[in-house]
Amino acid sequence: QVQLVESGGGLVQPGGSLRLSCAASGSTSAINAMGWYRQAPGKQRELVTTISSGGTTNYADSVKGRFTISRDSAKNTVYLQMNSLKPEDTAVYYCRFWVRGVDYWGQGTQVTVSS
Repeated sequence: QVQLVESGGGLVQPGGSLRLSCAASGSTSAINAMGWYRQAPGKQRELVTTISSGGTTNYADSVKGRFTISRDSAKNTVYLQMNSLKPEDTAVYYCRFWVRGVDYWGQGTQVTVSS
């Protein structure tokens, strides 16, 4: 089993920045990929970004150039640096880890972009 704990959400003004973290514990010896998803009120959960075990990244068009995913393998942690935030980025953000063919989700952290 793998447990994921997220942190770093909050309220930020448009144009501001936030950094999310997601740390894994438990059976983390074979993490294949990590990613971030988000779900806005009344909308389906959507992919934000992923990073493979080899460091290959993938971003949704809506966040390209503004968000950056990174990982610290030694700490089993994935980060999401979010810059130039917009009101439409408001959502609950979830991390997702793929470990030996099984995916695990974090509990979610609220990000609100508002003046």
